[in-house]
Amino acid sequence: MSMGMFRKFQQKMEQVQEELKEMSVEGTSGGGAITVVATGDQRIETITIAPSVIDPDDADLLADMLTLAINDALEQSQELAKNKLGSVTGGLNIPGLS
Repeated sequence: MSMGMFRKFQQKMEQVQEELKEMSVEGTSGGGAITVVATGDQRIETITIAPSVIDPDDADLLADMLTLAINDALEQSQELAKNKLGSVTGGLNIPGLS
C-alpha cells in the first residue's frame, strides 16, 4: 500500500469513527421497561427506567434488567461499528478496529 493510499484509508477511517460518535442504538429489557441508548463508539448516552420496575424489595431484579439492557445496547453498538468500519476495510479483520 502506497503512502497516498494509506493516508486516504486513514482519513476514511477517521471519518467513519466520527460518524459513529453521532450514531446511536437502543437496547432494552423488561419489555421496554428499561431502555439504554449507546453511541456507535460504545458510550452510554442515556438510561431510562420505568417507575413500575423500581421495587426497593427487589433491587436484584432491577440490576439484572439494567445489565441486560446495557449489554444489548453495547452489542448493537459494536455491530454498528463493525458494519461501518467493514465498509472501509473491505471486510478485513483488523485488530482494534471493531
